[in-house]
Amino acid sequence: MQLALVSFSCKRETQIRGVELEVSFSEAILSDDLITDIQYRWETKKDFVEVEEDYYAYVHFWHRYNLLFYDNHSPEIPTSEWKPGKEYVYSRRVYIPTFIDKSDPAFEGEGTLRLSIGLNSPYDRSGGLPKPLFEKKFKFLPAPADIPKISYEDGWYDLEVKPETSLKRWRWTAKEARCKIDNPRRDAHLFIRGGVNLGVLNNQKIIFKINDSILDEFIPKEIKFEKSYRIKKEILGEEDRFYLIISTDKTFIPKQVILNSKDERELGVQISFIYFR
Repeated sequence: MQLALVSFSCKRETQIRGVELEVSFSEAILSDDLITDIQYRWETKKDFVEVEEDYYAYVHFWHRYNLLFYDNHSPEIPTSEWKPGKEYVYSRRVYIPTFIDKSDPAFEGEGTLRLSIGLNSPYDRSGGLPKPLFEKKFKFLPAPADIPKISYEDGWYDLEVKPETSLKRWRWTAKEARCKIDNPRRDAHLFIRGGVNLGVLNNQKIIFKINDSILDEFIPKEIKFEKSYRIKKEILGEEDRFYLIISTDKTFIPKQVILNSKDERELGVQISFIYFR
């Protein structure tokens, strides 16, 4: 999923015919500031003509005339393998950013996003997109007022932003970093996206803890990771706030291992996104 801040519209004729798409969300009630799974159900009809190229799906969420964010991707089964009369179903997780302005005098209790999805060739250099195969408006409520607040306490470095990188934005941790989070006193969803420097550290173990209890231990095999957990309210304790602790068994100092670096920080893990709701 990528955030976008542009506004444009340039459509050409649909390049693939004989394909229909149904889309559904895992959440019954949609809001902004929400993680949800989108299920894609592609169906090829009898008149579908097989293609040799592996097309990608463009998935655009529009707020009014602005492209709010997108989740362009390649279908799990490449389009070059699609056959007539078949269904191809998979899910992808997206984050719906905050876009509803409740202070707007025109606000009437809900917002609207238009979802536009189509298939396009990766070799197309025309600068435009084919007409969408699926287009629909969805109603979104404002995020609940009681979403737990996350406070970054010990062990965190300042936010860094580099749009050209895979994580886009992140905070480095030291060997251990602590977040204080409001206790919702109910079951909740914890989602963490981050990264590690595999070029410097091998087999780096990452540990997630809630208060004094270990939630997970793992060694990332790729530079990016995403972890999702359903947290039972009993784990959070009885206090008004609880601690999420992220630690690692290995750290590095860039100045000591990266040519021409003057960075003397002790770095552990890159954390780009923590979601608790």
